[in-house]
Amino acid sequence: MLPELTEPQIRRYARHIVLAEIGGVGQSRLIAARVLVVGAGGLGAPLLQYLAAAGVGTLGVIDHDTVDLSNLQRQVIHRTADIGTAKVDSARRALSDINPEVRVEPHGERLTAANAERVIAGYDIVADGSDNFATRYLLNDVCYRLKKTLVAAAILRFDGQISTYKAWQGAGHPCLRCLFPEAPSEDAVPSCAQAGVLGALAGTLGALQATEVVKEILGIGRSLTGRLLMYDALAGSFDEMTIAKRPDCPTCGAR
Repeated sequence: MLPELTEPQIRRYARHIVLAEIGGVGQSRLIAARVLVVGAGGLGAPLLQYLAAAGVGTLGVIDHDTVDLSNLQRQVIHRTADIGTAKVDSARRALSDINPEVRVEPHGERLTAANAERVIAGYDIVADGSDNFATRYLLNDVCYRLKKTLVAAAILRFDGQISTYKAWQGAGHPCLRCLFPEAPSEDAVPSCAQAGVLGALAGTLGALQATEVVKEILGIGRSLTGRLLMYDALAGSFDEMTIAKRPDCPTCGAR
């Protein structure tokens, strides 16, 4: 049963409601949705802001880290005054300021194989803003087992990429391991701390993630499942690559 919109909600979400693809029913779906955001960092910060502003009713945030001065160049949800504060607490404060109607569920812990199913099970969609392949693979595998849609993005230097994974839906829906069967070496993919990252790039990819999450909640537009969208900030260009479902994939393959 979808919630009925109140008069203040009709005013707050008026620019959504006038869109034929969303309308009042779509906005009610957003209010009823539960989304887990993994990481309250560079990607998670703008992603959370836009999901809260869009009226996604429940936002889970999992992050074990605290705010550091070096984060503020791109993690726009946090303030200088938040340095030393748990990122999930800083995020909850910021989202409450944006939209007090949104329920924020902070998970101040590292996502591991021991807690992943427990945390993810309570949400409809998972948005991955993590910064390492171990967490990305874990999310991919658990979301596949639990049949949860996964919207995943990554950034480094001046480049970003994003895709949606729904491998549990069968043919034509690959998973992350179809694209990357094995994790690249640490030397091949340095961290943002090692290689740097353009701060505004996090905003670009985080906003794209928010758009794809909203599309998946509403069932509108063309999903990014089976496609990898790549953005080159220096060239100012987008490229797209088709992701094939691998029959021998260790997660979603035939075996």
